Amino acid sequence: MDSVPNISPNELERLTDQDKAELRQFIGNETQRAKIQTQTHSMTEICWTKCIPASSKGNKLDSSEQSCLANCVDRFLDLNLATLKHLSSLRN
Repeated sequence: MDSVPNISPNELERLTDQDKAELRQFIGNETQRAKIQTQTHSMTEICWTKCIPASSKGNKLDSSEQSCLANCVDRFLDLNLATLKHLSSLRN
C-alpha cells in the first residue's frame, strides 16, 4: 500500500483555491468509497448469516441457500445502484 505523504499546514495554505477544491473532492470521494466498502462487508455478513444456517457443513450450497444469497445480493446491488444515482445527482 502506498504511504501517505506528510503535508505541513504551510504547504496546505499555499494550495490554490482550485487545488483545495480538488483535494476536498478527492477526500469526499475516498470517504464515500470507504463507506461503500464497509457496507459491502456488512451486507456480505448479513446475507451469509441470513441465508446459510450455522448447521450447514457441506462444501456446496443447496438450492434454497443459493436462491436466498442471489436474492440478498440482488437487493444489495439495487440499493447500491440507487445510492450511486443519488450521489451522482447531488454532484450535478
